[in-house]
Amino acid sequence: MRPPREGGTELMDEIEQGSLDMDRPGDLLRQAREAQGLSLQDVATRTRIPVRQLSLVESHDYAALPGIPYAVGFSRAYARAVGADETVVAAGVRRELSSSDATAAPRYEMFEPADPARVPPRYLAWTAAIIALLLAVGYGLWRSQMFTPPSDEQVAAQMARETPKPAAGAVAARPAPATQGPVVLTATDQVWLRIYDGTGERLFEKQMEKGETFTVPDNANNPMILTGRPNAVAVTVGGRAVPPLGAPERTISDVPISAAALLARPAVTAPGTAAPGATAPTLAAPVRP
Repeated sequence: MRPPREGGTELMDEIEQGSLDMDRPGDLLRQAREAQGLSLQDVATRTRIPVRQLSLVESHDYAALPGIPYAVGFSRAYARAVGADETVVAAGVRRELSSSDATAAPRYEMFEPADPARVPPRYLAWTAAIIALLLAVGYGLWRSQMFTPPSDEQVAAQMARETPKPAAGAVAARPAPATQGPVVLTATDQVWLRIYDGTGERLFEKQMEKGETFTVPDNANNPMILTGRPNAVAVTVGGRAVPPLGAPERTISDVPISAAALLARPAVTAPGTAAPGATAPTLAAPVRP
């Protein structure tokens, strides 16, 4: 205990020391809070800082906080919540920390934590994550549907709905005799197709590039074709071109492509036109009475 000073000096020192204690950051924050009739819980609700941390700031127990940045950041948020001067409060906290024995070791204040009141709620982060997941799943489904060849069931159902019918009045002409020969499929554009025999065994399946060819085996058992772009496949039998296998951009399935089947296919002409080789009828001259 220090000896008393003469002339009331000790009393003056105690009064001055008491005034200095009331100017400490924690005291300023507590006075501002009490002036507004707020509890520590009210301030915690406004700042989203736990009551325990606010209590440590009021009691100047900065050593119990995680570090200098948190002590300064919490003090600033507290000051804003109760209407105190956050600059003065932060400067006071730094001053006390610099003179405290607990902070004698060099510490580097690299950053101050963001105001907890400005941190987005957690449910917004979960909502954004769910939306991103749904978008990724939707994109994956779209990619799989765009680049997956149609199944046999889908092709059969589409063929049942979209099989083109010959126009009324169309005239079927007999194909001209032709010699038997190999059946060659040539891709006139990029096209996916599948070749299989009567038992369902796949003979060929590929995404053909323009100009690529495939020769149907002569010993194949009733070979047939499945493709979604018959107009992109040119077919020849013994070097002679045959009519298209189907309507443009219409999926075809179970279409025979043996030499005999292709040569037996009828050639359909538009209404009002004569089949190849047909001659127009002649009109007899009227007989005068």
